[in-house]
Formats: sequence, structure tokens, C-alpha cells
Amino acid sequence: METRLVFPLVMLLGILLKSNLVLPTPVSESDHSVLEQASVFETGKFHPVTSDVRTPSSCLPPRPLLIVRPEEQGTYPVILFHHGTACWNSWYTDVLKFISSHGYIVVAPQLYRWILPWPSPQDELDRAAKVANWLPSGLRCALPENIEGDLQNLALAGHSRGGYIAFALALGLADVALEVNFSALIGVDPVAGRSKKNQLEPKILHDESCSFNISIPVAIIGTGLGNTSGIPCAPDGVSHTEFFNECRPPCSHFVTTDYGHMDVLDDNIGLDGWVARAACKGSGWGVSRDPMRKTVGGIFVAFLEAFFKGNHKEYNNILQKPNHFAPATLDPDPIPNKSEGTSCSGLSAMSMPAFAF
Repeated sequence: METRLVFPLVMLLGILLKSNLVLPTPVSESDHSVLEQASVFETGKFHPVTSDVRTPSSCLPPRPLLIVRPEEQGTYPVILFHHGTACWNSWYTDVLKFISSHGYIVVAPQLYRWILPWPSPQDELDRAAKVANWLPSGLRCALPENIEGDLQNLALAGHSRGGYIAFALALGLADVALEVNFSALIGVDPVAGRSKKNQLEPKILHDESCSFNISIPVAIIGTGLGNTSGIPCAPDGVSHTEFFNECRPPCSHFVTTDYGHMDVLDDNIGLDGWVARAACKGSGWGVSRDPMRKTVGGIFVAFLEAFFKGNHKEYNNILQKPNHFAPATLDPDPIPNKSEGTSCSGLSAMSMPAFAF
């Protein structure tokens, strides 16, 4: 009986080797305790609730808002999240609910409608500044009595062009004076224009290491497929690599190798969402985007837990062993990290060649 099993097993092994099938890497016994600590990639203990706040209302936000917050009573850090080009804020519901389940309030303004004409980048930036200034008085009105937003721990974030808006806002480039202070900044595949020579105005990338006058911690999450296809949605020269190059420490850079620019969006986003997604190279038909959303959400949570609450363990674990933790594959070669105390003069520029859009 044992002899009859040998030949099929040998054949099976030969097929696996010939097909270059990548088998899961075994986790050593010593790694199991570490893996159990990386809970940021699992749904949190809080129950997220979504609500729309639109003008006119008693709270009078400058722009329509999607607010995602825990159902449970408490005081929670706040994230101001900006949507990408031609996107609706509701298309990010899954990833925002995942983040909120870990004890965060996310405020996602709709800075303009999906249809043309879109506002200029400066107008969009000024609208974002007005929403930020609304938070101290307006957010209290928009939340239940037993839920408080902790604006001492206020993060700024955005995807695609919304990532550019977040960085430009942190750089103080809005024509509207900011009345709030941000404590952290996160860019999800941020894009600053069509090419290095055709940047959005106000221009923020200057092809100079550590040029950003931003003193708060920064995390940047890029995509491996964002700069591919006939019309890249995150072209080289104005995408995540350049943003990281121009950040000052502390700043971390992650790249999801097998996902594209729009893979952070929800699955069910209607016909207009399908059109927006189809314009960008993505993970392909039949491939789940859930690992991408959980990876983005988990990095948000680990980063903010580290810099808001001093809980650095999970964030450091991800930096040191990214693919033992994240559901999506992160580029391990390596994940660059400009840690506090690093001298900018000792950092080499990592700018990419300009891309002709």
C-alpha cells in the first residue's frame, strides 16, 4: 500500500515544482506569538456606524460628509479622509468601517461631484481646509451625545488626488487659514499630477529629498500596479515613491505589490465606479480586493496606534516582517523607513524618471 502511494506523491511534487507554484512559507514556532499580536489586520472590537451629514443641516458642514464612527460610547481619535479623482466618499465605506472598528472616527467629505466640471486643485484644497476648520464646532453636533471626537489626535489622510490634497493641506498651501492642528498624515497611493512636468497646482514635489516642511509622522501606502497600463493612474514621477523621498523623518513607505490604484475601493460601487476602476490597472477579474483593503486599514491602525497612543509594537512588527502579517503582499526589498533622528543629508534621493503622460 505504501509503495503504491510513492509514485503519485512524486508525480504531484514534480507538477508543483514545474508550475513554479509558491507554497505558503511555514511560520516557525517562535513566530506564532508574534503573529497573534498583529491583530490590526483583523476587524476590531467596535461596531462601526455610518451616517451622512449634508447641507443644509443643523450642523452646517461646508461640504457633504460621510462619518464612520464606533457605535459604543467613548472618545475616539479622528481621521479626516479625502477621496480620489472622480470618486464618491461612499466608495471607501469598507476600508473606513474596518479602521473605525478599531476605535476611530473617520470624517470623509465629498469635495466635489463625480460629474464634470471638477474644481481646480486650489479650490478643492480650500474646500478641504474649510471642512477641517468645521471640525472643532461641527463634529460635536454631528455625533451622538455619548460619542466624542478627540481632536488632539487628528489625522489627515487621502487617496490618489485626495492624498495630494492631504499633503498640500499639511504643507499649509490652502488659501484658507487652518484653525486645527494635525498630528499624523497618511497617503494612500497619492498622486500629484499627470507627470513630473505636469503637476497639480499648487505644486508640492520638487525632486529634493526631505523637502516637505512637515513635522508630523507620515505613512505612505503605494501600489505595485498603479504605474502600469496605457494610462497609469499613479504615474512614475508624481506618485508614492516621490512623496516618500520628499518626506522628512519619521516616515514609512509600504507598497502592495499585486494591487492597483483603485483596489482600495468597495466592490459594489455601481456603473460609474466600475468605469473609474476600469481606467486603472488593478488586481484582475476574480481576485479578491479584500486583502488590499485590510492591509491599508491595518497599516492605518498600526501607524496611528504607534504615534497617537505610543503602542509601537505592531507597527514595528509590520516594518520588520511585513509579509508575516499583512493580508496583501508588501514589497520587502525593503520597506523603507525614515526613523526619527535620521539626518536628511544622509538620505539618497529616490526620485523616478519623469513619465510622459
